[in-house]
Formats: sequence, C-alpha cells, structure tokens
Amino acid sequence: MKKLGTTSLSLALALGLSTLPVMLHAAPNATSPVATTTAAPVTAAGKVSGPQVKKEQVAVTDESTVNINTATAEEFAKVMNGVGMKKAQAIISYREELGQFTDVEQLREVPGIGAALFERNKDRLKL
Repeated sequence: MKKLGTTSLSLALALGLSTLPVMLHAAPNATSPVATTTAAPVTAAGKVSGPQVKKEQVAVTDESTVNINTATAEEFAKVMNGVGMKKAQAIISYREELGQFTDVEQLREVPGIGAALFERNKDRLKL
C-alpha cells in the first residue's frame, strides 16, 4: 500500500512538472522589443480582421556607429554584431600593418570579416 502512494505521488509530480515548460513558452514575453500584438479590430460588418502586428525599427544612431580608423577593439566588439574581441583585434592589427582605411568596403579584406558579416554591420561603420 505504501508503494502505491509513492508511485501516485511521483506520477502526479511528474505530470505537473511536465507542463511547466509549455506554460512558460505560452506566456508572452512582455519585454520583447521586436514585435507586439494588439487587439484585433472589428470591421463595420462585425467581423474580426485578425491580430495586428507592429514591428519596431531599430534606428542606427551615432552611438551605434564606429569609426573604423580610430575605434578600439572594445568599441568594435560592442558596436558590431557578430564581432568579438578576437575579430576586433584582427581589425586593429590589419589597420596597424597597412595603415588607415580609405573605404569602409576595405574591412572585407580583414581575415575573419566575410561578406555576410560586413553586410550585417555596414550601417554601423564610418570613416
């Protein structure tokens, strides 16, 4: 009889905990800046037209741009998406060996900076 009670308790606990990830996943993240939904508007005919999704645009400001001729490795790593300290130091080393950049496109010549990484960050770069 005692074993039956332990088994029942274990089963109830397992079932209760197994739904926890589902509940957490279903709950909306209130701090998500990417997309928000609003209540669905009702048309004149009384039909619901569906949820409206607003996507917020992230504007590139002077604080999120980096001068490739004067920036430190820390600044490169902070501003550029996908660039850590190792790639940032590669940019600094390239600049020290070959001199200042004359065009932002020259950043593609740095080892480790490919076309995709450059395209992702080109709006954050300036001379």
